[in-house]
Amino acid sequence: MQRYFLKNDQIQSGVVRLTEDDAHHIIRVMRMKVGDEVIVCDENKTSFIVEISFENNDVLATIKSLIKYEVELPVSVTIAQGLPKGDKFEWVLQKGTECGATHFIPVKMDRSVVKFDVKKEIKKLERWSKIVKEAAEQAHRQVLPTVHSVVSFKDLLKLREMYDVCLFAYEETAKIGEMAQLKEALKKVFPGSSILVLVGPEGGISDSEKNLLVENGFLPCALGPRILRTETAPIYILSAISYEFEL
Repeated sequence: MQRYFLKNDQIQSGVVRLTEDDAHHIIRVMRMKVGDEVIVCDENKTSFIVEISFENNDVLATIKSLIKYEVELPVSVTIAQGLPKGDKFEWVLQKGTECGATHFIPVKMDRSVVKFDVKKEIKKLERWSKIVKEAAEQAHRQVLPTVHSVVSFKDLLKLREMYDVCLFAYEETAKIGEMAQLKEALKKVFPGSSILVLVGPEGGISDSEKNLLVENGFLPCALGPRILRTETAPIYILSAISYEFEL
């Protein structure tokens, strides 16, 4: 069943109003009819099955039932991604959303090859948010993840105090045989906790960045004995977190 994310004020007295892109998708793309049902999610993680009707270019829907099951990770995971080349960050957004990430933060780092054009940032954010929205609907998420503006590495360090645990993927720890950091770090995390995970760009995390991360309380962790691509590492970490807390 198709799913849509709404603002709380779009649900009033048991009646739901879907507008703009969502209404267009229902009317023009899905070609739904009066009486068809969809799922809507509000900003409080509450999901409803609703029955649709139409009013001009909007879709009106009546709440039929509440959906009670829980699909979100019991911990909040923010993926901070060193800006990669091409469309790799879009891949991270899509797959990371499917795997349960709550927030995404693109980061300018020493080894980021791509030069981010600030003038195009608004359009980039719009595209990234659309990718996340579509992935969240497809995955039947109850929460719509957020995509932050691009931040500098130093600004990322300032976010440390906002999280219970901060990690960074660091392949050098695997080379010296230290393989258990991620496992040990997750043992210290409990439902309701917040986790920040930094993944470097294609060239990895520089020595100076590594030193600053450790000084600011970030924990280095290996992601197994193999070297992962920058766009694969966040999915590996989210899968490990899901295994620890859901499976």
